[in-house]
Amino acid sequence: MLTISLKIEFAGGLELLFSNQRSHRISIPSNPASTPNEPPKRADITYLIHWLKDNLLKERVELFIENGTVRPGILVLVNDTDWELEGEGSYELMDGDEIVFISTLHGG
Repeated sequence: MLTISLKIEFAGGLELLFSNQRSHRISIPSNPASTPNEPPKRADITYLIHWLKDNLLKERVELFIENGTVRPGILVLVNDTDWELEGEGSYELMDGDEIVFISTLHGG
């Protein structure tokens, strides 16, 4: 199985949900399993978000994911570019990408 190596960063308090570790280097499948009648599809950010939830997130999933994507108030950067300019969850990941998740929400 081919894999993609990624650098993942969490900031703005999100690192607390991920073992209080800000930076992670991970490898994920480049073509995650799809249904039998579909052609293989490249790993995208939506897949990555669910992979992070299942493999790295240690607590309080509701502070990271809402309705199948990152919750409002979390800025996602793909190689220093807002993910909205890259297609959001449908951005197909490439080996060496750097994905940063920054919480913009502050308690008070």
